[in-house]
Amino acid sequence: MASDATHDPLSIAYYCTGHGLGHATRSIEVCKHLVERGHSVTVITAAPARVFLREVPSARFLLRKAVLDAGSKQLDPFTVDVKGSLEDYYNTAVVRRDEMLAAEVQWLQSNNFDLVVSDVVPLACTAAAMAGVPAVCVSNFSWDFIYSEYLTTQRRTEFKRLVWQIAQDYSTAALLLRLPGYVPMPAFTAIEDVPLVVRHARKFPAQVCEELGLPLDAKLAVLIHGGPMLM
Repeated sequence: MASDATHDPLSIAYYCTGHGLGHATRSIEVCKHLVERGHSVTVITAAPARVFLREVPSARFLLRKAVLDAGSKQLDPFTVDVKGSLEDYYNTAVVRRDEMLAAEVQWLQSNNFDLVVSDVVPLACTAAAMAGVPAVCVSNFSWDFIYSEYLTTQRRTEFKRLVWQIAQDYSTAALLLRLPGYVPMPAFTAIEDVPLVVRHARKFPAQVCEELGLPLDAKLAVLIHGGPMLM
Protein backbone atom coordinates (compact mmCIF):
# COMPACT_ATOMS: atom_id res chain seq x y z
CA MET A 1 0.00 0.00 0.00
CA ALA A 2 1.36 3.42 -0.89
CA SER A 3 2.02 6.15 1.63
CA ASP A 4 -1.00 8.26 2.58
CA ALA A 5 -0.76 11.31 0.35
CA THR A 6 -3.32 13.33 2.31
CA HIS A 7 -1.49 13.32 5.66
CA ASP A 8 2.06 13.83 6.85
CA PRO A 9 3.66 10.67 8.26
CA LEU A 10 3.23 10.29 12.01
CA SER A 11 5.60 8.96 14.64
CA ILE A 12 3.51 6.56 16.74
CA ALA A 13 4.23 4.90 20.09
CA TYR A 14 2.15 1.71 20.20
CA TYR A 15 1.80 0.20 23.67
CA CYS A 16 0.71 -3.45 23.69
CA THR A 17 0.04 -5.44 26.85
CA GLY A 18 2.24 -8.47 27.33
CA HIS A 19 -0.73 -10.58 28.46
CA GLY A 20 -0.97 -13.55 26.09
CA LEU A 21 -0.54 -13.24 22.34
CA GLY A 22 -4.04 -12.15 21.27
CA HIS A 23 -3.27 -8.48 21.84
CA ALA A 24 0.02 -8.88 19.98
CA THR A 25 -1.49 -10.52 16.90
CA ARG A 26 -4.16 -7.85 16.45
CA SER A 27 -1.69 -5.05 17.21
CA ILE A 28 0.59 -6.46 14.50
CA GLU A 29 -2.17 -6.07 11.91
CA VAL A 30 -2.76 -2.45 12.90
CA CYS A 31 0.99 -1.74 12.91
CA LYS A 32 1.38 -3.30 9.45
CA HIS A 33 -1.29 -0.99 8.08
CA LEU A 34 0.24 2.09 9.73
CA VAL A 35 3.72 1.31 8.40
CA GLU A 36 2.35 0.64 4.90
CA ARG A 37 0.72 4.08 5.03
CA GLY A 38 4.14 5.63 5.61
CA HIS A 39 3.99 6.14 9.37
CA SER A 40 6.76 5.17 11.81
CA VAL A 41 5.74 2.86 14.66
CA THR A 42 7.56 1.88 17.85
CA VAL A 43 5.89 -0.92 19.82
CA ILE A 44 6.35 -0.97 23.59
CA THR A 45 5.53 -4.38 25.01
CA ALA A 46 6.57 -7.27 27.25
CA ALA A 47 5.47 -9.78 24.60
CA PRO A 48 8.20 -11.69 22.70
CA ALA A 49 9.96 -9.38 20.25
CA ARG A 50 10.14 -12.05 17.55
CA VAL A 51 6.34 -12.13 17.30
CA PHE A 52 6.36 -8.52 16.08
CA LEU A 53 9.64 -8.20 14.21
CA ARG A 54 9.11 -11.19 11.92
CA GLU A 55 5.70 -9.86 10.88
CA VAL A 56 6.60 -6.23 10.19
CA PRO A 57 10.04 -6.17 8.52
CA SER A 58 10.48 -2.43 8.02
CA ALA A 59 13.01 0.22 9.00
CA ARG A 60 10.03 2.30 10.15
CA PHE A 61 9.03 -0.37 12.68
CA LEU A 62 10.90 -0.62 16.00
CA LEU A 63 10.31 -2.43 19.27
CA ARG A 64 11.12 -1.54 22.86
CA LYS A 65 10.77 -4.12 25.62
CA ALA A 66 9.00 -2.82 28.74
CA VAL A 67 6.71 -4.18 31.45
CA LEU A 68 3.99 -1.63 32.22
CA ASP A 69 1.08 -3.86 33.21
CA ALA A 70 0.48 -7.44 34.34
CA GLY A 71 -2.73 -8.83 32.83
CA SER A 72 -4.25 -11.93 34.37
CA LYS A 73 -2.22 -14.64 36.06
CA GLN A 74 -3.33 -18.14 35.10
CA LEU A 75 -2.69 -21.26 37.18
CA ASP A 76 -3.54 -23.46 34.21
CA PRO A 77 -5.38 -23.01 30.87
CA PHE A 78 -8.74 -22.84 32.67
CA THR A 79 -8.05 -21.25 36.06
CA VAL A 80 -7.25 -17.61 36.84
CA ASP A 81 -5.30 -16.78 39.99
CA VAL A 82 -7.49 -13.84 41.01
CA LYS A 83 -5.48 -12.74 44.04
CA GLY A 84 -2.20 -13.25 42.20
CA SER A 85 -3.41 -11.21 39.23
CA LEU A 86 -4.27 -8.21 41.40
CA GLU A 87 -1.03 -8.52 43.34
CA ASP A 88 1.00 -8.71 40.13
CA TYR A 89 -0.58 -5.53 38.75
CA TYR A 90 -0.18 -3.76 42.09
CA ASN A 91 3.51 -4.66 42.32
CA THR A 92 4.13 -3.87 38.66
CA ALA A 93 2.20 -0.68 37.98
CA VAL A 94 1.18 0.77 41.35
CA VAL A 95 4.23 0.44 43.61
CA ARG A 96 6.49 1.90 40.89
CA ARG A 97 3.87 4.11 39.27
CA ASP A 98 5.55 7.51 39.74
CA GLU A 99 8.90 6.20 38.53
CA MET A 100 7.34 4.49 35.50
CA LEU A 101 5.27 7.52 34.56
CA ALA A 102 8.26 9.84 34.73
CA ALA A 103 10.28 7.49 32.52
CA GLU A 104 7.52 7.15 29.91
CA VAL A 105 6.80 10.88 29.78
CA GLN A 106 10.48 11.65 29.29
CA TRP A 107 10.80 8.97 26.59
CA LEU A 108 7.71 10.14 24.69
CA GLN A 109 8.82 13.76 24.74
CA SER A 110 12.45 13.06 23.85
CA ASN A 111 11.39 11.02 20.82
CA ASN A 112 8.82 13.59 19.63
CA PHE A 113 5.94 11.16 19.16
CA ASP A 114 2.80 12.49 17.50
CA LEU A 115 0.41 9.82 18.78
CA VAL A 116 0.16 7.11 21.44
CA VAL A 117 -1.90 3.97 20.78
CA SER A 118 -2.63 1.55 23.60
CA ASP A 119 -3.92 -2.06 23.55
CA VAL A 120 -4.75 -1.70 26.28
CA VAL A 121 -2.07 -0.52 28.76
CA PRO A 122 -3.62 1.89 31.32
CA LEU A 123 -0.47 3.75 32.32
CA ALA A 124 0.30 4.59 28.68
CA CYS A 125 -2.77 6.84 28.52
CA THR A 126 -1.76 8.96 31.51
CA ALA A 127 1.86 9.10 30.33
CA ALA A 128 0.66 10.39 26.97
CA ALA A 129 -1.54 13.04 28.60
CA MET A 130 1.36 14.21 30.78
CA ALA A 131 3.63 14.34 27.73
CA GLY A 132 1.09 16.36 25.75
CA VAL A 133 0.52 13.58 23.20
CA PRO A 134 -2.99 12.38 22.24
CA ALA A 135 -3.74 8.75 23.12
CA VAL A 136 -6.06 6.31 21.38
CA CYS A 137 -6.99 2.91 22.84
CA VAL A 138 -7.86 -0.11 20.70
CA SER A 139 -9.66 -2.94 22.48
CA ASN A 140 -12.88 -4.78 23.26
CA PHE A 141 -12.24 -4.81 27.01
CA SER A 142 -10.42 -2.81 29.67
CA TRP A 143 -8.48 -3.96 32.72
CA ASP A 144 -10.66 -2.01 35.13
CA PHE A 145 -13.61 -4.15 33.97
CA ILE A 146 -11.65 -7.40 34.34
CA TYR A 147 -10.20 -6.55 37.72
CA SER A 148 -13.49 -5.19 39.08
CA GLU A 149 -14.90 -8.70 38.70
CA TYR A 150 -12.03 -9.97 40.85
CA LEU A 151 -13.08 -7.61 43.66
CA THR A 152 -16.06 -9.85 44.43
CA THR A 153 -13.64 -12.15 46.25
CA GLN A 154 -10.64 -9.86 46.83
CA ARG A 155 -11.81 -6.78 48.73
CA ARG A 156 -8.57 -5.29 49.98
CA THR A 157 -8.57 -1.51 49.93
CA GLU A 158 -5.46 -1.28 47.73
CA PHE A 159 -7.12 -3.48 45.10
CA LYS A 160 -10.21 -1.23 45.00
CA ARG A 161 -7.98 1.81 44.57
CA LEU A 162 -6.08 -0.04 41.84
CA VAL A 163 -9.25 -0.49 39.79
CA TRP A 164 -10.22 3.16 40.18
CA GLN A 165 -6.71 4.24 39.17
CA ILE A 166 -6.90 2.15 36.00
CA ALA A 167 -10.25 3.74 35.12
CA GLN A 168 -8.78 7.20 35.67
CA ASP A 169 -5.86 6.30 33.40
CA TYR A 170 -8.22 5.29 30.62
CA SER A 171 -10.29 8.44 31.05
CA THR A 172 -7.31 10.51 29.86
CA ALA A 173 -7.40 8.86 26.41
CA ALA A 174 -8.79 10.99 23.60
CA LEU A 175 -10.61 8.08 21.95
CA LEU A 176 -11.43 4.38 22.26
CA LEU A 177 -11.61 2.42 19.02
CA ARG A 178 -14.00 -0.24 20.29
CA LEU A 179 -13.70 -3.68 18.74
CA PRO A 180 -16.60 -6.17 18.44
CA GLY A 181 -17.42 -8.39 21.42
CA TYR A 182 -16.87 -5.52 23.81
CA VAL A 183 -17.71 -5.23 27.48
CA PRO A 184 -18.87 -2.06 29.28
CA MET A 185 -16.05 0.51 29.33
CA PRO A 186 -17.51 3.66 30.92
CA ALA A 187 -14.10 5.19 31.68
CA PHE A 188 -13.71 6.28 28.05
CA THR A 189 -15.43 9.53 27.15
CA ALA A 190 -15.19 9.21 23.35
CA ILE A 191 -15.86 5.89 21.62
CA GLU A 192 -15.92 4.84 17.96
CA ASP A 193 -16.93 1.33 16.96
CA VAL A 194 -14.66 -0.34 14.41
CA PRO A 195 -14.67 -3.74 12.63
CA LEU A 196 -12.92 -6.81 13.99
CA VAL A 197 -9.13 -6.80 13.59
CA VAL A 198 -7.77 -10.22 12.62
CA ARG A 199 -4.72 -11.75 10.99
CA HIS A 200 -5.09 -12.56 7.31
CA ALA A 201 -4.75 -16.14 6.09
CA ARG A 202 -1.54 -16.87 4.21
CA LYS A 203 -2.49 -20.26 2.78
CA PHE A 204 -5.44 -21.62 0.87
CA PRO A 205 -7.48 -24.42 2.50
CA ALA A 206 -6.10 -26.92 0.00
CA GLN A 207 -2.53 -26.12 1.08
CA VAL A 208 -3.35 -26.61 4.75
CA CYS A 209 -5.08 -29.94 4.11
CA GLU A 210 -2.18 -31.15 2.00
CA GLU A 211 0.38 -30.25 4.67
CA LEU A 212 -1.67 -31.97 7.37
CA GLY A 213 -2.37 -35.01 5.21
CA LEU A 214 -6.13 -34.46 5.34
CA PRO A 215 -8.78 -34.76 2.62
CA LEU A 216 -10.15 -31.51 1.23
CA ASP A 217 -13.62 -32.21 2.59
CA ALA A 218 -12.37 -32.81 6.14
CA LYS A 219 -14.17 -30.84 8.84
CA LEU A 220 -11.65 -29.27 11.21
CA ALA A 221 -12.04 -27.77 14.67
CA VAL A 222 -9.27 -25.78 16.35
CA LEU A 223 -9.32 -25.79 20.15
CA ILE A 224 -7.40 -22.96 21.79
CA HIS A 225 -6.98 -22.60 25.52
CA GLY A 226 -5.40 -19.71 27.35
CA GLY A 227 -2.39 -20.37 29.50
CA PRO A 228 1.09 -19.20 30.39
CA MET A 229 2.88 -17.56 27.47
CA LEU A 230 6.13 -19.11 26.31
CA MET A 231 8.81 -16.44 26.11
